Amino acid sequence: MTEYANPARAGTSGIDAEGWLQGARRHPSPNHDARPPGIPIDLLVIHNISLPPGEFAGHWIDDLFLNRLDPSAHPYFAAIAEIRVSAHLLIRRDGALIQYVPCERRAWHAGVSCFQERERCNDYSIGVELEGSDGIAFTEAQYRMLATCTRHLQARYPAITPARIAGHSDIAPGRKTDPGPAFDWRRYRALISGADLDD
Repeated sequence: MTEYANPARAGTSGIDAEGWLQGARRHPSPNHDARPPGIPIDLLVIHNISLPPGEFAGHWIDDLFLNRLDPSAHPYFAAIAEIRVSAHLLIRRDGALIQYVPCERRAWHAGVSCFQERERCNDYSIGVELEGSDGIAFTEAQYRMLATCTRHLQARYPAITPARIAGHSDIAPGRKTDPGPAFDWRRYRALISGADLDD
């Protein structure tokens, strides 16, 4: 049975002291470290990921973030199997929520990056992956779970204002394109604000 997150179980923010969202399925990744001291968490970065590219479901994203991706399982995997990468959260196509790194820790999701003239976005950001690709529409379940997670992250980390939510392409232009043109920023922002839009 698929486990769905219910972040509201952990009080006003839905996040415990270590930065785990209550109700998220935990798949702890080794690919994280301590954030620099004294730097507030004040940026949310939205990504997309599919492995192999354009294919959904399966265990390949887990395998990548947990350093167990088999390079022989698909031609694309040979080039990425040794990369050490992670995100804090992954939202599957059905809205299921998986957490790899507690929010208080620095996940390795952004790479070389800069937001509003501040480099090293991993130091001060939360990274959320959507299972998807640039040109394929994301699901309603994903938008709703992303909005729910965003509201709880903002309750715990109030410096993450609407102006401090960015796509990976915004912090690494020319190098990254996700979440891509298929991501509906208007719908997402309406859901964060508590509004709803007709489909």
